Amino acid sequence: MIETLLQPFGFPFMQNAFLICLLVAPPTALLSCFLVLKGWALMGDAISHAVLPGIVLAYVLGLPLILGAFAAGMLTATATGFLADNSRIKQDTVMGIVFSGMFGLGIVAYVALDTNVHLDHILFGNMLGVEPADLRTAGLISAGVTAALLLKWKDLMLHAFDPQQARAIGLRVGLLHYGLLTILSLTIVATLSATGLILAVGLLIAPGAIAFLLVHRFGQMLAVAVAVNLFGMLGGAYASFYLDSSPAATIILLLTAVFILAFLRRITLNRRRETTLDPAGVSPK
Repeated sequence: MIETLLQPFGFPFMQNAFLICLLVAPPTALLSCFLVLKGWALMGDAISHAVLPGIVLAYVLGLPLILGAFAAGMLTATATGFLADNSRIKQDTVMGIVFSGMFGLGIVAYVALDTNVHLDHILFGNMLGVEPADLRTAGLISAGVTAALLLKWKDLMLHAFDPQQARAIGLRVGLLHYGLLTILSLTIVATLSATGLILAVGLLIAPGAIAFLLVHRFGQMLAVAVAVNLFGMLGGAYASFYLDSSPAATIILLLTAVFILAFLRRITLNRRRETTLDPAGVSPK
């Protein structure tokens, strides 16, 4: 029985899969908390899809693919912010236009050019085929992103809640804004080779949303999000071995199940609180 349960840990490809989960889970979880509070969930979706043309262009020029992905991600983020600040169009509409246009450009370029880059690996990742170079890249980026978020989490929290107050007390709001966009692009690059574009979106939304439902203090939210993401990624990768399923898809399903449980728990607590405050069912005057 014990040998069966420990079987996944005996394969090198599973060991690399668990290692990439440990590297990617903390920064994506921390960043998801800020994206959820700031209402930037669509920004993560936009950037993750918009890196495709940068990847194709980097392949044509003979540059590292992650460099093209980062450049395209930053271009998308800055273009979205510029258009939203200098037009009457709302930011979510601008994000939809920019990311769909960039993604369409990437698909056209991928089809038009004869490349050896597999689109499935870009979209869905290849967690079971992670190379040592991918682990080094993800490790370096994850360490830098995690350190930056932990050092500046109070400033970023205030910027997410009340940008006007942040500006009033002397914080460099512009630097925080574009710094967060840079961190977002770097995080997507770190998760690209292993998790793919689609899973990256889930990792940048689900942990923060789950933690938001479970706790009330932002410091606790950060810790819970990291714990939930580690559980979802490691548990999903482990379960995929026995289910013979895609690790990325299994991870997303597990995080979705946790979100549903957290949501049901929140509804139950709210109903109990309402019953305790007003047992007769009559609203107080």
